[in-house]
Amino acid sequence: MKKILILANHDVYVYKFRREIIEALLEKGYEVYLSCPDGKRKVDLIEMGCKFIEVSYDRHGTNIFDELKLMRYYKKLLKNIEPHVVLSYTIKPNLYGSMAAARLKIPFVANITGLGSAVENPGLLRQITKVLYKYAFRKIKCVFFQNTENMQFFVNNKLALGKHKLIPGSGVNLNHYSVLEYPSDETVEFVFISRIMKEKGIDQYLETAEFIRKKYGNTRFHICGFCEEAYEERLEQLQKDGIITYHGMVSDVREILKITHCTVHPTYYPEGMSNVLLESSASGRPVITTARSGCREIVDENVNGYIVPEKNSKELINAVERFISLPSEEKRLMGLAGRRKVEKEFSREIVVEAYIKEVETI
Repeated sequence: MKKILILANHDVYVYKFRREIIEALLEKGYEVYLSCPDGKRKVDLIEMGCKFIEVSYDRHGTNIFDELKLMRYYKKLLKNIEPHVVLSYTIKPNLYGSMAAARLKIPFVANITGLGSAVENPGLLRQITKVLYKYAFRKIKCVFFQNTENMQFFVNNKLALGKHKLIPGSGVNLNHYSVLEYPSDETVEFVFISRIMKEKGIDQYLETAEFIRKKYGNTRFHICGFCEEAYEERLEQLQKDGIITYHGMVSDVREILKITHCTVHPTYYPEGMSNVLLESSASGRPVITTARSGCREIVDENVNGYIVPEKNSKELINAVERFISLPSEEKRLMGLAGRRKVEKEFSREIVVEAYIKEVETI
């Protein structure tokens, strides 16, 4: 039986966004191993048929000794399992896993889920990252990209040339995220679904909420996601003032999407492809987002949502007001247009097919 090893940094992430790939590999008769930190979805992944191998490391750490330790771990893991192909996601598994695979002559397929702030901002860290990618990906079989901007960065810097393939992000499961009934027009409810951090545009969303709530009494602003410490007090105060409703971490965003009319995602974070926008669009909800790569691809302006400049509260307020002014039926039709777009361009089946084709070619 041929073995596939998947390297990742979060079991919940794998279960939510890679489950269909694993299911397809298992159905094809592959033995699937997964190495990532232990978490809430470990049991589910094992029950699916995965062989789970726990690894512990700091996803954001920069200690050189810890990094070398992770690299040695991957080399030992690959030697023990002897996989036919390694599939990898996120920066550390991509870099250190591909280095180990290159030494052992094992085919390696990486997925660039976003290049991160290290590459986003010019400086020494960007130069170091480029050198690491050049060395790590020197023998790689394929690099999947989630947006053209990330892929162009690799082209411009002559990284893994000839190995690039573009896929529509993680895709969206169109059965799980089916069209939800559109809420009544008694109120107009907006939602921010993301980690509550500066780069996700939370400041712009909160400024918009404060302005709009004072001007339009029938509006509501919801927030879902893990809150970074820097924003805890502000969210608590705005909730007391009746400006926002903070729901904390939500296990199923469909429950929030049921009661909201529009998803607002004013990010300027360097992401691959926004799953928040894909899931909202698949559920029949209009979206407002920024011109950031990984977001703008999901929106046809004035058709299924609006695109605004990054870090611009004034333009975000204008877009929200435009949306409020639409008749309820136009809002609903805008959401259905988003559903049609993701059906055509962002189905998870497209991603699964790309992976199966790549694995079977290897």
